[in-house]
Amino acid sequence: MDRSCVSCLKSFLIFLNFLCWLCGAFVVAFGEFQMIHSRYASLVTSFWPIFPANTLVVTGTIVTCVCYMGVLAGFKENRCMFISFFVLLFILMLVELAMACVFLVYSREIHTYFEKDLTKSLVSYRDATPEATKTLIDDFDTVQHLFKCCGVHGPADWEDNVPISCCTADPCNRVNYTIWEEGCMVKLRDWFAHNYRCTGSGVVTMFIIQFLCLCISVPVFCHFSRQGLGYQ
Repeated sequence: MDRSCVSCLKSFLIFLNFLCWLCGAFVVAFGEFQMIHSRYASLVTSFWPIFPANTLVVTGTIVTCVCYMGVLAGFKENRCMFISFFVLLFILMLVELAMACVFLVYSREIHTYFEKDLTKSLVSYRDATPEATKTLIDDFDTVQHLFKCCGVHGPADWEDNVPISCCTADPCNRVNYTIWEEGCMVKLRDWFAHNYRCTGSGVVTMFIIQFLCLCISVPVFCHFSRQGLGYQ
């Protein structure tokens, strides 16, 4: 292969890895932002291990490390580093592909978990059970206030103990106030489903960039091997 062609491929590989590294860093930052500001995690506990914020932080951290190795391998023309990068990137791509499938599937099946979890949280809040922590109460109030809804299916879920967060006015008259008539399950479920689809789409985009890196790294590594570049 012509040296100028190899140099061009190597530069393109470094650029793609740097771009992927930036994407990974952004994903970590966005995941941390969601973890800090998301107020709904305590209400839906059935699938917390693949909660979008948790997944973004873990995936983004791994991506930044692997892509940083790819940048170093391109600069140093180190075959050992190239082999490590290739293997790690291949494994990472398989994991990301599986994650994308899980997120896209969960975006369709998410309704099967929401009603049970939200109802359990509402009962704990309404009946003041020991499970009704301050976090759960604040999260439920935040959902009702932001999504302009009340209860799981409607205000009747609260029986005679409708919280002030169901009030349609802001600030609310505590003596006599009107409440939202629509339940929160559909709105919150759609919000989660949208986040799952967005996260799955982002993972697929990163997968495509990494697939290009994988394809380009093969001819570059073969050239380094033919040129006798050692494992320095």
